[in-house]
Amino acid sequence: MSAPVGGPRRPGPAGVALATVTALAVALLGSCARDDGDTGPAGGRTTVTIGTFGVFGYKQAGLYAEYERLHPDVTIKESVIERNDTYYPQLLTHLAAGSGLSDIQAVEVGNIHDVATTQADRFEDLSRARGVHKGDWLDWKWAQATAAGGRTIGLGTDIGPIAVCYRKDLFQKAGLPTDREHVGRLWAGDWQKYLDVGRAYRRHAPSGTVFTDSAAGIYNASIHGYAERYYNRRGRAVYRKSPAVRASWRLAVQAARGGLTARLKQFEKPWDQAFANGRFASVACPPWMLGYIKEKAGPAGKDKWDVATAPRPANWGGSFVTVPRAGRHRAAAVTLAVWLTAPEQQAKLFDRQASIPSTPASYAMPLVRDARNPYFGGAPTGRIFAEAARNIPTLVIGPKEQQIGTAFTDVAIPQVEQQGRSPRAAWKAAQKEIDNAVDE
Repeated sequence: MSAPVGGPRRPGPAGVALATVTALAVALLGSCARDDGDTGPAGGRTTVTIGTFGVFGYKQAGLYAEYERLHPDVTIKESVIERNDTYYPQLLTHLAAGSGLSDIQAVEVGNIHDVATTQADRFEDLSRARGVHKGDWLDWKWAQATAAGGRTIGLGTDIGPIAVCYRKDLFQKAGLPTDREHVGRLWAGDWQKYLDVGRAYRRHAPSGTVFTDSAAGIYNASIHGYAERYYNRRGRAVYRKSPAVRASWRLAVQAARGGLTARLKQFEKPWDQAFANGRFASVACPPWMLGYIKEKAGPAGKDKWDVATAPRPANWGGSFVTVPRAGRHRAAAVTLAVWLTAPEQQAKLFDRQASIPSTPASYAMPLVRDARNPYFGGAPTGRIFAEAARNIPTLVIGPKEQQIGTAFTDVAIPQVEQQGRSPRAAWKAAQKEIDNAVDE
């Protein structure tokens, strides 16, 4: 959902909560529609537009259709741009112009701080919306979309708690344990232990295979487990001396130079083909990657892949839905945004699309609590990812978060891994790239 697409429960059972949200939705539509042009001629339907990137899963999970059944006077129209690095610049352009915006706009976690600190007045304050309770969301998720003045411009959708997906058949051939609980204990507490397992795998690796896909994947899995990464809590950029960056960089370099990776770039065709060919034995995987693996590895990978807990809790990915004030149908958009992100709907989205909710109340619902993924050997994915979500640190997000991270994962690390450049030279290249981005 958010790949480059985790309080108290609502009172009463899930059905009561859903009915309450629905009733509030109807009330809000009725009270506000005439104020902002939400409705057309008498008897007409309101078309609420939603702009997203990647695969958010709302349409695929049937949530739009369900909402339209509950609200016969509403039609939902989604427009999708494949990549966020195309989508987000367009969003900024439309915000500056005050036109061309969808009624609801998605924002990726790497961009939410930038929007909340520089564009907050261009969005509805969703903390004031009927049916919204701050305590429904993980504290750190709510905080990410809240501006300094207290305006909360986005409601959290999914999050990306990290696990490790691994090939049981390849682990067995390399003489490693295959039981997911045992595997998780091999590297518990430290990504350095994960690399140690990789070295053990390399000694007896099946022909043509390596331990993991990429050094950048290891870097991402490690860096997202630290509260302060590229910025500190005072908002200062600290990427040059950050302990999180230094530690994650060292891990990536070790993996790249130690022959542990397939030297692939994630989300490109060779990476896709490597899943199908069984080229690597493990990969750091947020929940949104499970569907990706299933699609790329195909039927031949069923029950060969499994899921174990990651060395440390971390979050990689996640998004928000916002309502621009320049949208045509603000009241209807707010109502829909509230409904889509309620714990009940987030649980349904997990059940149908494997997107882990950012609302802890969802974790106790059977759709999440009892979830097992048949493709991954019946792994208890609801339990694994929910436990990881509860322990994720409160992440500090800065204005150039995405650009800084990309300088390491897309520029510096591939120079070491694929071009054989020295770590020192690659580090300097990353710093130069970042300095240019931060000074813009």
